[in-house]
Amino acid sequence: MERSDSMHLRTNTQKNSMKKLVFIALLSSLSLSGFSQNVDTRRRIEVSGSAEAEVTPDIIYVGISLKEYFRDNTKKKVEIEELEKQLQTAVLNAGIPKENFTINNISSYNYAYERKKNPGFLARKQYRIKVTDLNRYNQIISAIDPKGVEYTNIESYDYSKIEALKQDLKIRALRAAKDKASYLAAAVDDRVGDALEIQEINNEYYPQPMYRANVAMLDKGMGAEAAPMPDIDFKKIKLNYQMRAVFELKK
Repeated sequence: MERSDSMHLRTNTQKNSMKKLVFIALLSSLSLSGFSQNVDTRRRIEVSGSAEAEVTPDIIYVGISLKEYFRDNTKKKVEIEELEKQLQTAVLNAGIPKENFTINNISSYNYAYERKKNPGFLARKQYRIKVTDLNRYNQIISAIDPKGVEYTNIESYDYSKIEALKQDLKIRALRAAKDKASYLAAAVDDRVGDALEIQEINNEYYPQPMYRANVAMLDKGMGAEAAPMPDIDFKKIKLNYQMRAVFELKK
């Protein structure tokens, strides 16, 4: 009787083991089937397209530094307030809105004290002007005492319709990518289907000016009226955009 019970127990154990193996095999089969269904078997082509443009800046930020100086053969100083008044008047006469005219820096936050301490102290002030036309900038500079202008420089520039231009270039770059995909697919008797991936590659570059002119040095040795204004030149803004795209290939 004990032997029969033992054999029966072994049989049940074997049956349970077999069921477990079948279950595991079935589970593995379902997992592999599900995995194979998630694999994207669509044929595809990956390309890139680009578009670029150059525009002339229409927003220019110029810097002007004014510095006190002593009149020739005298100890009378042309003070910063007088020079600043000249600059303010020139800015208004050029039609520049007052909000586009700001002070950048003052060489000494308390130059009244410095004057008392050191009679030879020369105060400086730096200003920033936003202009949309360099002719106005030249008009401003020509209306200021050149001996009171320590230096002028173009700090930066921009283009007022830059965002619209960026959008247009990205669209053109993506269309160029699709055109490339189309003629490459046609070469192997395929055609381009839906876009599966789109990626923007930003290559925009803003060349910033390196212009700086010391006006006081320019008129050294000649009369203020004869001092030539320096030519101002800078590169155009160049934008280049690339778009990467993956398209489905169809027969």
